[in-house]
Amino acid sequence: MTDTLIQKARLGVDPYLDWVAAEGIPVHEGIFADLFAIDTGAWPRYGAKGAAIHLRGRGDFCNMFLLELPAAGATSPQRHLYEEVFYVLEGRGSTQLELADGQRRSFEWGPHSLFAIPLNAKHRHFNASGTERALLCTTTSLPLMMKSIRSEKLIFDLDFAFDDRAGKDEYFSGGGDLTLIRPGQNVWETNFVPDLSTIELYPWSERGAGSSNIMFVLADGVMHAHISEIGVASYKKAHRHRSGLHVLTVTGTGYSLLWFPGESDFTRVDWRHGVVFPPIEGQFHQHFTTSTVPSRYVATGYGGIRYPFSELMRGSVFGNDGKSGRGQLSVKLGGDQIEYEDQDPRIQRIWLEEMRKRGIAPQLAANVPS
Repeated sequence: MTDTLIQKARLGVDPYLDWVAAEGIPVHEGIFADLFAIDTGAWPRYGAKGAAIHLRGRGDFCNMFLLELPAAGATSPQRHLYEEVFYVLEGRGSTQLELADGQRRSFEWGPHSLFAIPLNAKHRHFNASGTERALLCTTTSLPLMMKSIRSEKLIFDLDFAFDDRAGKDEYFSGGGDLTLIRPGQNVWETNFVPDLSTIELYPWSERGAGSSNIMFVLADGVMHAHISEIGVASYKKAHRHRSGLHVLTVTGTGYSLLWFPGESDFTRVDWRHGVVFPPIEGQFHQHFTTSTVPSRYVATGYGGIRYPFSELMRGSVFGNDGKSGRGQLSVKLGGDQIEYEDQDPRIQRIWLEEMRKRGIAPQLAANVPS
């Protein structure tokens, strides 16, 4: 009787999930996803194929879509009142935009490209190949907007131009503005990154030996994106943060261990290009390379370094003093990072065995408990 009353009163409604169901596209759930292995289905809204990626740690604010363009295909024109950050998994093509003043911009993308669409700008994607598909994934703020506004018509049909979001012309051609602040907070502002596998990164030893990264501000948006690199035969320090940050491998191979404080076992995710997982809020996670080349991953979510959105996000990046965020502060000092000397000894033993099996000389054998 209670369930019937709840249904009759329309309690516990999730407008975003209702919208996805009405779109009719496949939905993939789980802890992680190999995006190259996900089945897509017809998506009439886009005139292409697509799927929704709803992983356990995606949180409340964002989601991921997979978009498959057939050979010589193109998406239907789009505009919408939510932000999105695209990553190109495979294929080559172009994106065309119409800005607030009616001017048009276009850029050509290929594997490992990253780009953002300025809020509510009209846009369309084109596959340049006449024989091969193009596969893109996009992290969006649609769940937040759909849950807040609950109006599909407003989100997709609003005739309003955010004329301050497009930025400089060179932001659409691979150019941008670099601001060097401090390790872990250096920023590249742009709209389009031609190739994440080759973009210059900056050392961030506080996160681990051989680590480097750069933070992105894309289309002056609230969406977060950063790219990090893990050196050959090394691994990063364990850390935790809010939910919703989709960690997607760009280069190299390896694995991650995930656990909550007090758990006796680790959850392991093995990764290569195209594998994505968002750690759950408060879940420690640690990344290890198993390849003979450095591994890079891009993390996308909601609440960036320019617009953290919540105090939890702000504290993780900047901390109380505006500098030492909890994200790189030891848990012994109230932060969210576990230093090498404080990690579970099993972690180093697992790592050394992985290196032995692959015949790779480990770079973190000394001064780490095992």
